[in-house]
Amino acid sequence: MGDIERGRVVPALRIRGFALPDGEPVDLYADGDRWTTDPVAGADLVAEGWLLPGLVDAHTHPGAEEPGQPLDHDVLRADLRAHVVAGVALIRAPGLAGDPPDWFGYLDDGPRAVHAGPWIAQHGQFFDGWGRRPALADVPAVAAAQAARTGWAKVVIDWSVGDDVMPVDVLREAVARVHAVGGRLAVHSQHPDGGAVAVEAGLDSLEHGMCLDPQLLPRMAERGIALTPTLSVITGSLERARSAPDSPRKQWYVAGAGAHGPLTAAAVEAGVTVLAGTDSRPHGGIVGEIRALVAAGVSPHEAIAAASWTARSFLGLPGLAPGAPADAVVYDADPRTDLGQLDKPRAVIVRGKRLHHR
Repeated sequence: MGDIERGRVVPALRIRGFALPDGEPVDLYADGDRWTTDPVAGADLVAEGWLLPGLVDAHTHPGAEEPGQPLDHDVLRADLRAHVVAGVALIRAPGLAGDPPDWFGYLDDGPRAVHAGPWIAQHGQFFDGWGRRPALADVPAVAAAQAARTGWAKVVIDWSVGDDVMPVDVLREAVARVHAVGGRLAVHSQHPDGGAVAVEAGLDSLEHGMCLDPQLLPRMAERGIALTPTLSVITGSLERARSAPDSPRKQWYVAGAGAHGPLTAAAVEAGVTVLAGTDSRPHGGIVGEIRALVAAGVSPHEAIAAASWTARSFLGLPGLAPGAPADAVVYDADPRTDLGQLDKPRAVIVRGKRLHHR
C-alpha cells in the first residue's frame, strides 16, 4: 500500500529504534500521515536509530530577509526548507510579515506550520512596515479575529526602553476574547513591567520574557503559561551590547540578557513549559537554541524536550504513537548523551514523507 501523491504511489515508510522521550523500542509504519504499529506490506525501512517525534521551532518568522520587508514567497520557501534540513517538522510563527499563502504549512518539502498572522502592536512601537497597530480599545477584537482565522494571535505589549506597556485590562480582555473563539494568545515582552502584565493577564505563551521577575515563574507554571526564551539570539547579542556606548538601552539589555540563561533554567526548574525558538536568521538554527539551553543549565533531556515532544504537545500534536501525525527525526545515537548527533540527522520525516536524509 502507499499514499497517492501527484498521480503516483508513494511507498509507505517504516522506522524503528528507540523512541524518545522514554527510549522504548518501537517499530512504526507511516502509510499516509499517521503512524501505526500494524505492519504495512511493501513499506520501505528508511532509518533505524534514536527517534524523536520531529523537532519544533516554536518562535520563528520566515519569509522576510530584513525587519520591515514584505513577505516574499521565494524567501519563505527557502526558510521552510532550511528548517527541515535541521530536523524541524513543525514551526510556530508568532508573527509574520504578511498573511501567508495557502500552501504555508503544507509545502511538499517543508514543515507543518501554525501562525498568528501579522503582529499586533501599539502605535509608535515595533518595526516600521510590519504588523497592525489598532487603537488600544480595538486590540481585543483584532486579536480575536486573527485567532479565529489561524488559532493564534500575537501582541507586542512593550518595545523600547521608556515605551508604554499595554494596559493589563486591555490585554486581559484580549486573552478572554481570543479564548472565547477557541484560540490562543502569544505576547512579546522584554521588560519587567511587561512581563508582569503578561502573566497577570493569563496569556498562553510569553515570548522572550527577558527581564521577567523570577518570582512570577511559579504562577506561570500554575496557570499553564509557556515561556519561549529565544535564548540563543538574546545571549548571542550580549557581547556586542556590552561594547556599545553607555545608554539606558545598553543598561537594560546587558542586565536582561545577562540574566536570561539563569532565568530560563529557573523556569524549567519551576515547572514552566519552556519552548525552544530561534527568532533569527538564517533559519534552521534550532540546534543552536538547544545548545544554548544546555549551556544555561537546562538538562539535555529537557532542552531537547523544549524543541520536540514538549513543544509538540503544547501545540496539540502527540509524539511517536499509533495514530499520531507521521513526523520523526532519526539519529544514529541518543542525542541526549551526544548533542553532536543533532547536527547530523539520519532522516527527517514529515507527513509520512522522507524530506531529508543522509
